[in-house]
Amino acid sequence: MFILELTYTAALERVDALLADHVAWLERQYAAGVFIASGRKNPRDGGVILAVGDDVARIEEIAAEDPFVAGDVCAYRITEFIATKTSEELAPYRQELP
Repeated sequence: MFILELTYTAALERVDALLADHVAWLERQYAAGVFIASGRKNPRDGGVILAVGDDVARIEEIAAEDPFVAGDVCAYRITEFIATKTSEELAPYRQELP
């Protein structure tokens, strides 16, 4: 599992100009089963996405496709972790230690 932390690198006006395209990109990743949660940080200086997958390189590719990246308004920090404990609702995403 992965935590994708977005940090805005441009004024919110530039971020908001790309927001509709960013949301459409998010929706495609939800439909593909890659993203399971996302939202803005508070204060609004970026966002957080919870993603599932086994390949960090693929997650990096997906992040690079974000219109916020193409528009040069955010930077990503991607953290991989092993979700050994979850709520029952997230049980399908539980992982075992290697």
